[in-house]
Amino acid sequence: MSKQVVVIDVVGLTPRLLRRMPRLRALPLARELGTVLPAVTCSAQATFLTGAMPSEHGVVGNGWYFRDLGEIYLWRQHNRLVEGEKVWDIARRTNPSYKVANVCWWYAMGADTDLLVTPRPIYYADGRKVPDCYTRPVELHDRLTAKLGDFPLFHYWGPTAGIKSSKWIVAASRQILAEDNPDLLLTYVPHLDYDLQRYGSSSVQATEAAIELDGVLAPLLDDAQAKGATVIVLSEYGITDVARPVDINRVLRTEGLLEVHTQDGMEYLDPWASRAFAVADHQVAHVYVKDPADIDAVSKLLATVDGVAEVLDAEGKRAVGLDHERAGELVAVAEPDSWFTYYYWLDDDRAPDFARGVEIHRKPGYDPAELFFDPADRWVKPRAASYLLRKKVGLRYAMQVVPLDPSVVRGSHGRLPDSPEDGPVFLSSDPTLAPEGQVAATAVRDLLLKAASG
Repeated sequence: MSKQVVVIDVVGLTPRLLRRMPRLRALPLARELGTVLPAVTCSAQATFLTGAMPSEHGVVGNGWYFRDLGEIYLWRQHNRLVEGEKVWDIARRTNPSYKVANVCWWYAMGADTDLLVTPRPIYYADGRKVPDCYTRPVELHDRLTAKLGDFPLFHYWGPTAGIKSSKWIVAASRQILAEDNPDLLLTYVPHLDYDLQRYGSSSVQATEAAIELDGVLAPLLDDAQAKGATVIVLSEYGITDVARPVDINRVLRTEGLLEVHTQDGMEYLDPWASRAFAVADHQVAHVYVKDPADIDAVSKLLATVDGVAEVLDAEGKRAVGLDHERAGELVAVAEPDSWFTYYYWLDDDRAPDFARGVEIHRKPGYDPAELFFDPADRWVKPRAASYLLRKKVGLRYAMQVVPLDPSVVRGSHGRLPDSPEDGPVFLSSDPTLAPEGQVAATAVRDLLLKAASG
């Protein structure tokens, strides 16, 4: 393990976008990259680092129903949720001092990497949430923020998400590469996720985002080249245009399968009482069915819903490497132009207060509408500014700015790509690293080890 390796996860990068990114396109090796179902961040990254499918490493999506807790959780952070050996575990059998840095790849907390940086707000006792990050070692936090300022959390996700967060992450990666000199540097760069979901992959905004990000990445690529490191750039999925949100939980509720409980006039999904409910995750939804006797009926019901391409049962999950105990009894996959909302209420006046906020840990499913200010509210931006002012003076606030109309979302991902043009890519500065043909997602771990061996 004598060769330094820098791995940059450029989420959403596809061959179509790569044509507008000359600095990345200059890397001499370019291959199609296979992905996993669901083609989402947590599942794909876990496969890259373990060489295993979700049926083995257990990361069946960006979140799932924790049956032993009776709760739906998305975006958990503990590395112990990823089962199996990671790439650094194998590298350290050859070189016990193998040094690894993780900058914003998921499941960073609790991992036995030498350095890590991951978004982590400060949750004050009075309810305030203030941008910050979690680091190991502890002193890395002050080293980074002294030069770069606080982690720009509100530019990492939400209506104001944009290039500022990717610039911070790239700058932090450059600083760690220069000062800490890790053998393996993992960097996650999120910028393409934003406008491609907002406006679709065929939009002018998508092209502009690709061009802008290419310039942001150039200094990190130059630093790695100057150090003689092997650079690997990959992506987890491609984002494609969508026009049809599918309210899968509302279908289940209308059929009497999904239950809610009510507090203060607001409705909350009740997984304990429901016969069936869905954890929506972009274009894939895990459907949890309490009674095995209901599985066939629920499958037939969902198969009739417009926008549902297929419903995977036990055999179907096995065929795609998704047969893990964390998965739903059924897995619904959307049509190419469709995606699944998490919405379960039938009247917006009964929606929970978190529905109109950026609340990734409270919502029982993924909500891309969090990328928008509500276009139906002419005063939404002044109100958002007033919320931030309240925060700065120490007052509690609820940021009620997110629309409940899912039609604003124009791009999504999660199903397996229909065309290589819309799939992920694998690039490298080493033209001999991968043979001709598609690189399987499960092959990435061993390619990282091959690159490290020089």
